Amino acid sequence: MNQHVWVVGGGIGGLGCALAIAREGVPLTVVEQAAAFGEVGAGLQLGPNAVRVLNDWGLGEGLRACAAFPEALRVRDARSARTLGQMPLGRSMLARYGQPYATVHRADLHRLLLDAVQTRTATRLMLNTRLAGVDASAAAVRLTTESGQVFAGDALVGCDGLWSRVRSALLVPEPARPTGHLAYRGMVAQRDLPIGLRSPVVTAWLGPRLHVVHYPVRGGAWFNVVAVVHGRLGQGHAAPSQSWSHDARLEDLMRALGPVAAPLHDMLAVVPEWKLWALHDRPPVQGPHEHARGRLALLGDAAHPMRPYLAQGAAMALEDAWTIGRLVQDRPSRDSVDWPALLARYARTRWMRNARVQARSQRNGTVFHAQGLLRVGRNLGLKVAGPRLMDSPWLYSGPPHPVP
Repeated sequence: MNQHVWVVGGGIGGLGCALAIAREGVPLTVVEQAAAFGEVGAGLQLGPNAVRVLNDWGLGEGLRACAAFPEALRVRDARSARTLGQMPLGRSMLARYGQPYATVHRADLHRLLLDAVQTRTATRLMLNTRLAGVDASAAAVRLTTESGQVFAGDALVGCDGLWSRVRSALLVPEPARPTGHLAYRGMVAQRDLPIGLRSPVVTAWLGPRLHVVHYPVRGGAWFNVVAVVHGRLGQGHAAPSQSWSHDARLEDLMRALGPVAAPLHDMLAVVPEWKLWALHDRPPVQGPHEHARGRLALLGDAAHPMRPYLAQGAAMALEDAWTIGRLVQDRPSRDSVDWPALLARYARTRWMRNARVQARSQRNGTVFHAQGLLRVGRNLGLKVAGPRLMDSPWLYSGPPHPVP
């Protein structure tokens, strides 16, 4: 096939997109602005929908070698340590959805995807290449780099994250909105945890205007810890568009949290290093035009950045990539791809599901951080119907097959 696709961004979404397309024999180039491929951050959760995608790509064995598979999701009160509700994962999730619930270090998932992409002979990887602009016509796309290089292709997929430059070529430029939430992230070796906290579960601690989540990664050898509080970056921190993460101190986190239960305090106290992130998002996608137009498309955070309160950011990027790959696989001609038609189907397939996940993620943040009567109602609901409230069949049964 003479057609060529450009994938801008070499993160989890970009490499997933590259793999999905390359598996169908389409030549492509991945453009990454960094000097080396890698992932910023720590852990992430993969519901059965995301694990289903990875298995379909032949990466199930690799995932099992580097991930953890928690036995349950447990919700606790951040002040009293009381268990509010619990949903079984492990074998129960596998029985319900045919796929497990996994927790994995972002770098391990990124490496798994990168290794798979590098086995594809028709795939080229370009580092140290920063995009300056994109133009698209009815016949081709053209991208220009900041060094002055100009490249042409048949389609381009922007996987370049929250501050996407490809997005500016597709839609009216509009900055991502600050959520008013700050995320403190850290990792701790399981051997350094108090024995009572060495539990193979995802634990969510909920409190007024805050929550903390921790779960095992790397086969359970490490725990990922994320604490989210209300606030904004103080003076001395770079603007979010200039730097994703910032060094942080335990003292600042504990001051932002206020009094917390002893087990939670003990977990936070043993994390050796903290990074601070200012969380941003965009309003839920309003239509397919926000996903693709002509030969240009957006994927993952470039299209639908979301708050982390449904743990589906990476999963939605993988689902986006899987959908493009499935459409390429089902193309009428093995010799060519009608990229405008294919990307239009991709947009019609994905926009409503991504919008629903964005909206649900935002709503969950309100519920997690509830105060007053909403907090009382939340706790009562978790006590009476915890597993049913925490489960999401519409989500975990995905990804949906492409629409006509």
